Amino acid sequence: MAHIWINSCLFLIHFLIVQGSAKIPAIIVFGDSSVDSGNNNQIPTVARSNFEPYGRDFSGGQPTGRFSNGRIPTDFISEAIGLRSIVPAYLDPKYNIADFAVGVCFASAGTGYDNATSDVLGVIPLWKELEYYKDYQKKLNAYLGEQKANYTISEALYVMSLGTNDFLENYYAFSERRSQYTVDQYEDFLVGIAKNFITNLYRLGARKISLGGLPPMGCMPLERTTNINGDRCVQSYNIVAISFNTKLKDLVTDLNKQLPRIQLVLSNPYYIVLNIIRRPSLYGFEVTSVACCATGMFEMGYACDRYNPFTCRDANKYVFWDSFHPTEKTNRIISNHVVKKVLNKFM
Repeated sequence: MAHIWINSCLFLIHFLIVQGSAKIPAIIVFGDSSVDSGNNNQIPTVARSNFEPYGRDFSGGQPTGRFSNGRIPTDFISEAIGLRSIVPAYLDPKYNIADFAVGVCFASAGTGYDNATSDVLGVIPLWKELEYYKDYQKKLNAYLGEQKANYTISEALYVMSLGTNDFLENYYAFSERRSQYTVDQYEDFLVGIAKNFITNLYRLGARKISLGGLPPMGCMPLERTTNINGDRCVQSYNIVAISFNTKLKDLVTDLNKQLPRIQLVLSNPYYIVLNIIRRPSLYGFEVTSVACCATGMFEMGYACDRYNPFTCRDANKYVFWDSFHPTEKTNRIISNHVVKKVLNKFM
């Protein structure tokens, strides 16, 4: 009896050690400026943030191409799942496959599901991000060997975060897509692209995938500044975000049924961001309607530079860093929420 008890204990200890080891060997990121850690620095586009005051609260106070005063959501997610505290950009020459083996970012600020969205600022389209990923797989095979590379590919966490630019920088900014689609039809068009992209990822070996929803995009400072009804959130944009997120949720349900062994989840930031904006004091914020950088009303990218005398001193008091992007503090809160509520199933 004692022998059986000892063996049972040894088995339990072994099980706990295995369970306690990192379940996620790497984080692999696709998307737009919400998760771009510097890829746009390496392409000819104005959609860059590799200059001060961007990155002023990043390690070493260095601007990296992240559209924030510090780290972005995927950096915090990587750290939360036991990996590195940052996810490096695939095109950044400072890094190589040894770095990318545990975390890599293919995202490009200004991109979207729609190829026409990436054309606006001449950035990397989503299909090209997938081509970079295929190239990454070859390098990973050569670096780790086929067996370990396949394990990394199948057990990695894939994070997708995009869609806002499709509406704000494309559909509502230019007439072409509006002449082709109603907003409801355009949502369906984007969901179709998302479905194809996820299916292609799945065929390439991905199994654990987080599909990001839209934030309350009508509450971004830029949209509030241009709201003819004052500085209130543009409710019509928020309604579109809710509608689109509902369709993404349906897509997640469908693909989980259609693709064997896939674990697809929807990481929806809408309600946590809206709650922060509506009840900022609960999270330690003081300013929600304007951003920290420059006047905080319309500046982002090159319009947000180190010489602007209006830039705030303490970004932690602000929900938004520039007129389109959250501060590091907001990114941390959103990421912690998503990890706790959604991504914990993978950990």
